[in-house]
Amino acid sequence: MRILIAEDERDLNRLIAKTLEKEGYGVDACFDGDEALYYLEHTEYDAAVLDIMMPKKDGLTVLKEIRRKGNDLPVMFLTARDSVSDRVQGLDSGADDYLIKPFDFDELLARIRSMTRKRSPHASSLITIGSLTLDTGSHQVTRDGKHIELSSKEYAILEYMCMNPGIVLSREKIENHIWNYDYSGGSNVVDVYISYLRKKIDGGHSKKLIRTVWGSGWTIKEDL
Repeated sequence: MRILIAEDERDLNRLIAKTLEKEGYGVDACFDGDEALYYLEHTEYDAAVLDIMMPKKDGLTVLKEIRRKGNDLPVMFLTARDSVSDRVQGLDSGADDYLIKPFDFDELLARIRSMTRKRSPHASSLITIGSLTLDTGSHQVTRDGKHIELSSKEYAILEYMCMNPGIVLSREKIENHIWNYDYSGGSNVVDVYISYLRKKIDGGHSKKLIRTVWGSGWTIKEDL
């Protein structure tokens, strides 16, 4: 998943970004409301974490503008304002969640998983495709009940594919979804990771789940 962090406290912004990147998320970070709006209008994200008290435009204004344009992206507010009226205002403005500073990073991660799952067609944290099971909560992957060890990027790509079973995902679409604006890797990096996944997911199995659609990209699906 790709997430936008808009937080003007630079140390906190950096810590949130590093925490999410360790979990396999693609992360873009900015420090004021104008930047946040630019990112949100030019990039497809799975979620955004917005500080309410940002320079130039506050988080409430940013959220109202994207909602007015029909963007239903899951959004969490971060704020030191902890009164009931502040929380009500934040949620009434269209936010999906509201986390008060200081907070525990494990709670932040759990809340991000929860609010993105609510917008997903998968009501449970478990996604099953044939004999493959992926748990979006624990990031555990098994096939035929056997645990499969994946790197954070391998997991992120597999999760993206499993959330879109049967849909052909192009190289560009996977790059844009998994990596951030700072990414400067080679043009074949997605091909390399898909190759790793094939070995780990399909190696030793007669039924192959990861398919190449020549000239278009890749998909994951079970044979009917």
